[in-house]
Amino acid sequence: MIRSTTVICVRRGGRVAMAGDGQVSMGQTVLKRKARKLRRLAKGSVLAGFAGATSDAFALFTRFEAKLEEYRGNLSRAAIELAKDWRLEKSLRQLDALLVVADAESTFLISGTGDVVEPDDGVIAVGSGGPYALAAARALMAHTDLPARTIAEEALKTSAGICVYTNLEITVEEL
Repeated sequence: MIRSTTVICVRRGGRVAMAGDGQVSMGQTVLKRKARKLRRLAKGSVLAGFAGATSDAFALFTRFEAKLEEYRGNLSRAAIELAKDWRLEKSLRQLDALLVVADAESTFLISGTGDVVEPDDGVIAVGSGGPYALAAARALMAHTDLPARTIAEEALKTSAGICVYTNLEITVEEL
């Protein structure tokens, strides 16, 4: 289990919101409270967030953005090609992170084992607090009419109240 963060992506009402906390932990120690774990890529048309080793995630952001350029913004193709490279290239296999990426139409989780997963319900979360945020977001989706941004924020707050590796320094990006 990656114990470093919580990132959630919620799709609702034609909008997609991605939220991440700001805590960076090493073992039992908080190293930083206000880290930014979300990025806008492809001239702002793609959101990306990570859980895992920070330097590994930055390397993956760079690789993923290159794939987006290579495949002219086709998110699914770029995600598949990154997952393939990540799994097959010896230098990438050691990277310890998960990526969540989204554009106006699609959301994917990308892993180093070759997984490219699109959620059935428009909600996906990663990191040590991911299961808590996912449960909170699904409950809010089922029982409220709240917009994607609010659901993502509230799900992160719920996770921060449970997971010691997640804090309330929340960053939200929306398309």
